[in-house]
Amino acid sequence: MRVFMLLAAMAVPALMATTPAPRPRDAFKVTWLGHAAFEVVSPGGTDLLIDPYLTQDPATPAADKDLSRYHPAAILVTHSHGDHVGDTTALAKRTGAKVIAPSELMPLLGVPQGQFIGCNVGGRIQVGDVTIHVVPAMHGSTPGGRPVGYVLTFKDGRSLYHTGDTWIFGDMALIQELYHPEVLLLCVGGGPYTEDPATAALAVKKYFHPEAIVPMHYGTFPGLAKAEEVRKAFAGDKRLRMMQPGETLAF
Repeated sequence: MRVFMLLAAMAVPALMATTPAPRPRDAFKVTWLGHAAFEVVSPGGTDLLIDPYLTQDPATPAADKDLSRYHPAAILVTHSHGDHVGDTTALAKRTGAKVIAPSELMPLLGVPQGQFIGCNVGGRIQVGDVTIHVVPAMHGSTPGGRPVGYVLTFKDGRSLYHTGDTWIFGDMALIQELYHPEVLLLCVGGGPYTEDPATAALAVKKYFHPEAIVPMHYGTFPGLAKAEEVRKAFAGDKRLRMMQPGETLAF
């Protein structure tokens, strides 16, 4: 018995010594460019722009209005409204980037056919090391097909969800079940257009378990929620990350 206990005691340190330490996660980077516009760079370096409303956005820093600074692999557009389409066409023609958008948007954007990737809810598109899943959004988009959101899934299994313009809806539960997004780029603007901060906070409480909540689509125009309203709605939630236009965070 003593021999057995001695051998067991010797084996524990040996086992601990051979157990590999958890591998550090490679970060993906998120830059808020104002309103609903984001630049996302994957751990493998795939550069994506989402809803690039830049040159006409009063909140976008002057340096970020310079379209020559962008070299995206793809531009993702959630719907046809001007504050989301923004500079998509100019950027696509300048860079040759693919444009991913609801299929009905193609004739409206004037993007060369070889660069346009039409999509719809349930679609999946691979760009570099990022898998892009097309999900619903509760909003309007006339002309130009239905509005959508996008879930970006990275190779390590983590994901980011850009909600697009939306109201809370029950299928958010399925987005959580299928993709379990760690980062939410969450529409909170309210007014006559989209869900307000309190409703957005309810959506997170009911449906999601993120590591970080990045609010968007607020404060840009009169009628949209202000930053203090967003902070109040999410008071006490340590996952809230209030970004400044032009700021970059790594996750």
